[in-house]
Amino acid sequence: MWRAVASNALTFFILLLIVAAGLLAWGRQAYTGPGPLVQAVCFKVERGASLSQVSRALEDQGAVSDARIFRIGAEYSDKGGLLKFGSYLIQPGSSMAEVIDQLTAGGQSTCGREVNFRISVATTDVVLRELDATTNRYVEVVKFDPAAEAVPAEYVEASTADDMRWRITVAEGVTSWQVVEGLKRADFLDGKIEGVPPEGALAPDSYEVDRGADRAALIAEMTERQARIVADLWASRAADLPYDTPEAAMVMASIVEKETGVAEERGRVASVFVNRLRQGMKLQTDPTVIYGITKGEGVLGRGLRQSELRRETPYNTYVIDGLPPGPIANPGRAAIEAALNPETTDFLYFVADGTGGHAFAATLEAHNENVAKWREIEAQQKAAEPAVEGN
Repeated sequence: MWRAVASNALTFFILLLIVAAGLLAWGRQAYTGPGPLVQAVCFKVERGASLSQVSRALEDQGAVSDARIFRIGAEYSDKGGLLKFGSYLIQPGSSMAEVIDQLTAGGQSTCGREVNFRISVATTDVVLRELDATTNRYVEVVKFDPAAEAVPAEYVEASTADDMRWRITVAEGVTSWQVVEGLKRADFLDGKIEGVPPEGALAPDSYEVDRGADRAALIAEMTERQARIVADLWASRAADLPYDTPEAAMVMASIVEKETGVAEERGRVASVFVNRLRQGMKLQTDPTVIYGITKGEGVLGRGLRQSELRRETPYNTYVIDGLPPGPIANPGRAAIEAALNPETTDFLYFVADGTGGHAFAATLEAHNENVAKWREIEAQQKAAEPAVEGN
């Protein structure tokens, strides 16, 4: 009898082990296998939330199939107590293991709302936008000019959120003065900037910052990033350029940046000015004349006068020979690369072609033909403008 009992107990124990092994294998598969999400979701880990709360919220949003398995797996992998506050974009099919890795990695939030403070040549604006998890694209919520408009209520309310992301975007071609003045208006930054950095020293780019970040530290980061770009591209520059220092190359890069906003034209525009320098021709470029007038402090807002084109200043390239004494803006990486590796052409002239780009020419005769075509386009555009009625 006892033998039969022992045999039955052993059989039952083996069955329990088999069931336990099966449950363990099923749980492991559920934890590491593809998750149930069909569309991406933006999931927020509240500050101070427990693993149990997060597990249930994930199950409610359909990000995990079973809150208990997620919790057990997180604790088993020693990540249950490592949850980081923030908003996370969870991709379709993410496994529970991938989700817990994401929620414990920390760093900047990967979804939710973001403030993008944009400093461009003509304007400075603030854009509050929100990531649409289904399209993985940001949708604009509100936009305003911090210098000219009242701060919208949507921005005031949203900017207090703990998981808000903050970004400073500096466009190519802005001057150092414009960057400094723009950063002064960024109400989420702290600290003062002592003086205006040298022209050309700041890297136009997008910078993620924390609320309360120091303005001077951000300027230092921009300066360091630009120095790295210049050093990297200078090392692979073309041979026989008509300038032999990085400083002179940056002057050329800033001119290229201001002359064209068409990416594929930069190398061609650079070739025109390089060819002119090699032949001893004056550069004759309007942006340098404008910089001599404004000193980089804002935009001119009107056309150049003949008297200004004739006046001798260090930046009037219709009068002086060679390059002006310094950059006229902060060029981006592409413009610097164009200045250091220009296209090989015989072009000496260019003029707007009516499409946003330019028509290039190797001879004055061909250039004059291009200018005549542009004048026709200008006249047609002016004729097509609606008439303004008087009061």
